[in-house]
Amino acid sequence: MRPSWKPDPAYVPGDWYNPYAMAKLTLSVDAAVVARAKRYAKQSGVSLSAMIEAYLVSVSALSPAQELPPVLRSLHGILKKGDPEDYKKHLAEKYL
Repeated sequence: MRPSWKPDPAYVPGDWYNPYAMAKLTLSVDAAVVARAKRYAKQSGVSLSAMIEAYLVSVSALSPAQELPPVLRSLHGILKKGDPEDYKKHLAEKYL
């Protein structure tokens, strides 16, 4: 199954295609992966560089916890040890 991924310009910085803001990057990638990626890029109408840059933008973006307002950020992760089954039991007792 082929994913239907294409870079979305709304999520990419304005200077994304500015040749003066570009930096070269050398990667070591399995040859078969490169061949598949090139084929996918061509079928999708995107350059391999654009695909890789969009991926790097997405993984290097701020995490949702960093984007939260301070009051919500202080509550983020407070229930990490919470058990979903306890919550389901609570809801059943409350509403049934």
